[in-house]
Amino acid sequence: MTWLITGGAGYIGAHVVRAMTEAGERTVVYDDLSTGIAERVPDGVPLLVGSTLDAEGVSRAVADHGITGVVHLAAKKQVGESVRQPLRYYRENVEGLRTLLEAVTAAGVPSFVFSSSAAVYGMPDVDLVTEETPCAPMSPYGETKLVGEWLVGATARATGLATASLRYFNVAGSAAPDLADVGVHNLVPMVFERLTADEPPRIFGADYPTPDGTCVRDYIHVVDLAEAHVAAARALGSGPGRELTLNIGRGEGVSVREMIDRINAITGHDRAPTVTPRRPGDPARVVASADRAADELGWRAKHDVQDMITSAWEGWVRRYPGALRAL
Repeated sequence: MTWLITGGAGYIGAHVVRAMTEAGERTVVYDDLSTGIAERVPDGVPLLVGSTLDAEGVSRAVADHGITGVVHLAAKKQVGESVRQPLRYYRENVEGLRTLLEAVTAAGVPSFVFSSSAAVYGMPDVDLVTEETPCAPMSPYGETKLVGEWLVGATARATGLATASLRYFNVAGSAAPDLADVGVHNLVPMVFERLTADEPPRIFGADYPTPDGTCVRDYIHVVDLAEAHVAAARALGSGPGRELTLNIGRGEGVSVREMIDRINAITGHDRAPTVTPRRPGDPARVVASADRAADELGWRAKHDVQDMITSAWEGWVRRYPGALRAL
């Protein structure tokens, strides 16, 4: 098969491209490079620069490259920014998806993997979130992902498109230093940035109903996440109309304070965090049950939090050598 990877020059997307390519699948990257980095795309993999809002560009990409499957990762993904700019998030994440699905179904592409998020759950009052846990997103970002799932599902039922919506939990780590997360929107690089500047890491709210008062999250290594995409893509090849919704996580909760302590230990720093006010849209605890992904895909996460932090730090130091001098 030939897979179009939207957002394939991004942090997660580049890992998916590498995993799909190493698994023997042909890939084509479609990315507007607003946050993606062209150099992440492997040699031999076509890079098409364009937006999913461009119906003509998407249709041309599908036709010109004989696309037989799509992995859709291109989206805006910052919770706080979505609270400030909801119209932008609905345009990029929902209208971009609708435009892409229209092109895909018109061309008869049989398989579609959708990048969703644990943000669809909001603040679930359960120890482990299953795919049956009611969805009540707390941010426009989470809303756009839930609407996206609805749109993907409705399209599947109307057309026979085989689909998988993968609900990512908190992604960290790197397969190689050149693929590391260089943004500072997720917890691990945010802490790295503060330590590199010789400033204390920040905790956004320490009054949550959790054991240490800080948010508890399920962290997943980006390599495990990429391998889940390969497994989902292959599962969809079993026939038309298959519709999967799966959590992609580890089932282990780690608090923000615990994560900062582990980062300090692994990087050789010793900076106590400071507490600032809560961010809008942050739930107290979201930890996955990934049993369905194991049953449906034969997939389970292999890497632990130490692997995530260590590999992420190697990539950070490569990009910011001064981080070592801060010790």
